[in-house]
Amino acid sequence: MEIVEASLDRIHEVNPIINAAVQIVSERACQEAENLDRMAAQGRFRGPLHGVPISIKDSLDTEGVVTTGGTLGRKSFVPLKDAPVVKRLRDAGAVLVAKTNTPELTLGGETDNLIYGRTNNPYDLKRSPGGSSGGSVALVAAGGSALELGSDTGGSIREPAHLCGVAGMKPTSGRTPRTGHIIPYGTGVLDSLTQIGPIARYVEDLELALNLICGPDGRDSSVIPMPPTNSDEVDLNNLRIAYYTENGIVPLDKEIKRVILHTATTLDQEGLRIEPNTLPNMPRMADLLGELRKAATGAAARRLLKQYGTTQPGPDLNRYFDNSSLDSNPKVDTSLMESIDQERSNALAFMQNYDAILCPPSHALARPHGASVDDNYEHWSYLTLHNLLGWPASVVRADTSDTGKLPVGVQVVAAPWREDIVLALAKKIETPTGGYQPPEI
Repeated sequence: MEIVEASLDRIHEVNPIINAAVQIVSERACQEAENLDRMAAQGRFRGPLHGVPISIKDSLDTEGVVTTGGTLGRKSFVPLKDAPVVKRLRDAGAVLVAKTNTPELTLGGETDNLIYGRTNNPYDLKRSPGGSSGGSVALVAAGGSALELGSDTGGSIREPAHLCGVAGMKPTSGRTPRTGHIIPYGTGVLDSLTQIGPIARYVEDLELALNLICGPDGRDSSVIPMPPTNSDEVDLNNLRIAYYTENGIVPLDKEIKRVILHTATTLDQEGLRIEPNTLPNMPRMADLLGELRKAATGAAARRLLKQYGTTQPGPDLNRYFDNSSLDSNPKVDTSLMESIDQERSNALAFMQNYDAILCPPSHALARPHGASVDDNYEHWSYLTLHNLLGWPASVVRADTSDTGKLPVGVQVVAAPWREDIVLALAKKIETPTGGYQPPEI
């Protein structure tokens, strides 16, 4: 009970200035915490998250709690049941304390919408926490919740984690069900891009949550019953690691480049096998992903708005439409999918010589609000290419910027189903720096 109350107290303290929690579930959370305390007093525990306060991105359904996905058509929508990934955490004993802000339909790099407004970065209120899991990472970074579930279609967990100095993970495509998410399963050629993943202050908590939420739910047909991960079994000294800074698509901030190089040097000095090398054909992959999204995402988003009853999209979503095809019935040429599959094969061939990749989590540090307005698909290419490939990737804080005292993260990527390698290496990187550092709010 005390932990949940402390979490709620912290939310009420910081939320007026960061606007990360859009629904605060105080009464129900306290009642659940009291019930869990009574169970514990009797020597009974619901699971590994018994009494842990969690928040959930507003794009995921939560039973009895308004879930908007940031779109006006769902302003008063109250789901009758939890999304499967949410239910799995609650069945393990977690206590929902809040829902967190997201751009409309999760399609944006700035966490802002017509229902709840804009979320601020807790390390600098004049800056953005990114998107689309901006409310998620801001609340976790500010100490409002211990664990969060976000979603990642093009970096929406990983870039905000970097910008707010927490740990976040996009699992392999097919690990976690998307049932009950604002962008659901069954989106055709776009289906493999979106994944649900955990956000926490430390890497070890990512693994605990991931192993609870992964696995089939009987609805999302893409989910594979793969065994859970165990990063403790990974022999770091036997890993072959590639690293790169520039991807040849968009220039990298010098602070991020410095941290990547310093991290690579540190790993080398500690005896890990690491060398500079770059995924093949990254500019080509970025072009293909841009073609795919321009051809299909505009029409898919419009169908979702119609389904949810939204007649007035927000300005950020309208800008998203401006960067997408106006064709309401797009026809994606099979040659495009063949080209994507070829690049996926080329990337897998590259990974025959490596177990993991260390690379940038974004092209920039946390930027002032509105700075992402003119961003396009290329600006997210340090992240989106791994959505195209469907590979697991995690971001962990590795340093602080020389100017502005902003968090700086690094990204760790591995081949499909090797979340254990990603998590093991992320923990290794986190150890000498201490990882998460609380903001001064």
